[in-house]
Amino acid sequence: MDGSLTAFKKDVPSDARQVRSRNALSGALLALLEERPFDQLTIREISAKAGTGYATFFRHYPTKEALLSDVAAEEIADLLEKAATILFAADSHKAALALCNYVDERRTLWYALLTGGAAGIVREEFIRQARDIASHVTLHGDWLPAELGVLHGVGSTIDILSWWLGQEKDYSPVQIADILDRLVIGPLVGHLAAVPDADGRV
Repeated sequence: MDGSLTAFKKDVPSDARQVRSRNALSGALLALLEERPFDQLTIREISAKAGTGYATFFRHYPTKEALLSDVAAEEIADLLEKAATILFAADSHKAALALCNYVDERRTLWYALLTGGAAGIVREEFIRQARDIASHVTLHGDWLPAELGVLHGVGSTIDILSWWLGQEKDYSPVQIADILDRLVIGPLVGHLAAVPDADGRV
């Protein structure tokens, strides 16, 4: 797996004013998500926090869910790159620990994205991007379709991360990496042997 997964990140506008407005709205949403669940936020609040007009919001997004999808897409692409890499890593535990450390460093954001009212939207985006990854992976052997292998591995990884972030007990990244490696990655890695596709992706 290489950096080519950035191709799955959503396109951003090139106009400087549009970029500023979108960045302001994205920053406002992320800041508000640290205070309250997504389903309690309003477009008017997000616009006010961003310092943009209410009408400006709708020039960029039809709904607050569309804004969330845009905000989440890049973070999800980064996380999926790490999650998918684990499936084909020579040292799966080391790769799992790198993933868990990454999430732990952004714990507030991922807690909001994976455990709040936005979880359904975020999961749909995960599935969309995971399917993109699977379309560029070929597995040795024909018993397991590539799409199913990637969706199962990535989906299970996301479920474990969601559970972790919702726990009151303070599980460390090392503990979660061990669970992830034993419960999901270990059983899969013995059967998944990825080879590059025509574009050189793995």
